[in-house]
Amino acid sequence: IPQELILEQFELGPLANFLYFLGDANKKEIAVIDPAWDVPFLCFEAEKHGYKITNVFLTHGHPDHVAGLDEILERYDVPAYISKHELPALIPEHKNIVQIEAGDTLKVGDVEFETILTPGHSPGCQCFRYKDILIAGDCIFIDGCGRCDLPGGDARVMYNTLYNIIKKLPDSTVIYPGHNYGPTPFATVGEQKQTNPYL
Repeated sequence: IPQELILEQFELGPLANFLYFLGDANKKEIAVIDPAWDVPFLCFEAEKHGYKITNVFLTHGHPDHVAGLDEILERYDVPAYISKHELPALIPEHKNIVQIEAGDTLKVGDVEFETILTPGHSPGCQCFRYKDILIAGDCIFIDGCGRCDLPGGDARVMYNTLYNIIKKLPDSTVIYPGHNYGPTPFATVGEQKQTNPYL
């Protein structure tokens, strides 16, 4: 993990979700990624470390990734970013929701994150990238990928995402997925090319 980056991974909820703190280690400002579960715990952890929550990043709009959004936005009046390409029914209704375009840059403190649209699991699935770190949501899991049989899912679109976006990232890129469904909590693109059957 780059020295200037805060990256903390938490497994929370009944579906083995990974939630993340992502931010600027110098300013101690963070975005919370997919705050669906145990918001009091997330707030306690942030306060314990002296982190200031300044953003919420949403990889997509499925309930198991946004269920705690209203609760965290009650505590912190911050923007919550979701892809404008997400199914309208999956975009939470809240005044703090900001719909972003593919490739937009999101800033936490002085650290800038690239957004990458990675549809297939849902139309608005997006990843957040900084250097060799990729917060992947449900696009790709360690030795797996997101299911394509839910509304808005599309296996052909997922194939394109995996082969023409994920697989073309540098082998050193570390994938941090949206669920703990694999043998390890994270892995590099290079490792996944060897072991992930969907690649």
